[in-house]
Amino acid sequence: GAHTVQRMYGCDLLEDGSTRGYWQYAYDGKDFIAFDMDTMTFTAADAGAQITKRKWEEDGTVAERRKHYLNNTCIEWLRKYVSYGQPVLER
Repeated sequence: GAHTVQRMYGCDLLEDGSTRGYWQYAYDGKDFIAFDMDTMTFTAADAGAQITKRKWEEDGTVAERRKHYLNNTCIEWLRKYVSYGQPVLER
């Protein structure tokens, strides 16, 4: 049958200029795997997700790419879209 994979990620630009981000996946509506940017590790929600966790950790670049995206690209997009809405936000 059909299966569903969902990805949710985002970033926050805090008032002190620091950033934080999250990146997680669900499979068939259940948590699957999540990335912890502080520890640069993946947390598998079940035994099936352990396979993905091992592959991503063996690859060695997945965590770094996620962190780079969340700290850079995501923040750039966030700043861009906030600037688009600035006139409305300042009303």
